Amino acid sequence: MTEKVALVTGAARGIGLATTRLFVDAGWKVAMVDRDLDELDIAAAEFDEATADFACDVSDPKAVDRMVVAVTDRFGRIDALVNNAGVADFAPIEKTDFAMWRRVMETNLDGVFLVSQATVPALKKTGGAIVNIASISGLRASTLRVAYGTSKAAVIQLTKQQAAELGEDGIRANCVCPGPVRTKLAMAVHSQAIIDAYHDAIPLNRYGTETEIAEVIVFLCSDKASYVTGQIIAADGGFESTGVGLPALRQG
Repeated sequence: MTEKVALVTGAARGIGLATTRLFVDAGWKVAMVDRDLDELDIAAAEFDEATADFACDVSDPKAVDRMVVAVTDRFGRIDALVNNAGVADFAPIEKTDFAMWRRVMETNLDGVFLVSQATVPALKKTGGAIVNIASISGLRASTLRVAYGTSKAAVIQLTKQQAAELGEDGIRANCVCPGPVRTKLAMAVHSQAIIDAYHDAIPLNRYGTETEIAEVIVFLCSDKASYVTGQIIAADGGFESTGVGLPALRQG
């Protein structure tokens, strides 16, 4: 059996690293892509020969093209693409300058477009899968997220466009929208009041874990999801389903 190959962006930490671990556990090879080469080298060290790391800024078209050539030269094929690389800058609308807007868009949206486009020829050969990582912020508006939320909403629409156009080539495209996830960064910046508020607003009453999000991603890339495409899946403990309802009104 030919070993399948996944290309995961933003693989040096968080959801990308957790996804890499699950792919390796399932017998896949993984091209780990990140612009932070130092962190990427540290992360890749745990996987021996199952992975190879590639430094790349996904917002740079020429760098993306070089990276995809290097991945196909190294592994010979790409069976799945996980567009996970992203950045977050939170600010009120009036304080979101254009430089901040572009900084978010060029990674969160342009990067997804560029890496997807560059890998389509390889994915056509394998009948592969694309999984784009958006956010619950792309499904429901929230304060301070004019750039971030808009970028993720655009990723959701881009996913649908990919599914509609690439399905005839046997390529599936789906999108995962994580809710609040217990990452090191989130725990560092979320006050106890914010944590308590999220717990109250999420039906499962807790943050998700990086591995829980990764499980959904790897499933969508697998043959078990062979008839699933164009879907937007919120892995969020039910957060999106509650809309803007107040937790106190759900008690009784």
